Amino acid sequence: MDTKPVNLAEALASFDDIYSPRIVARTNDYDVRVAHAAGDHVWHVHEDTDEFFLVLDGRFDIAMRDADGTETTVELHKGDTFVVPKGIEHKPSSPGGSILMFEPSGTKSTGDRHEGEIPAHVDSTTGHAL
Repeated sequence: MDTKPVNLAEALASFDDIYSPRIVARTNDYDVRVAHAAGDHVWHVHEDTDEFFLVLDGRFDIAMRDADGTETTVELHKGDTFVVPKGIEHKPSSPGGSILMFEPSGTKSTGDRHEGEIPAHVDSTTGHAL
């Protein structure tokens, strides 16, 4: 068990990769991850788990697609939180920022399924050690 506090600004300063989350803590069976965000992620879905986002800096948008194909986008700013419900297709994007995510350990950053090829700047991972 790690009993040292983690400073999120220092954690984010320790890497530059975008959409490549780092695990800063674990609680029960959940990871707390931080990531830099810039540009478009990929359309994806987590079939069995919600996905929690907290914007630490900048702006972070989440486009969501309903079963009928209707798309809506939420625009999030520093300090905003949002939960994408399980089973909802979504595609994050950002002009630049950083985020904190809370999700079950082992959850892949590109979901259970995704649309199209994964861009080179998107890391399909279950999170990296800090």
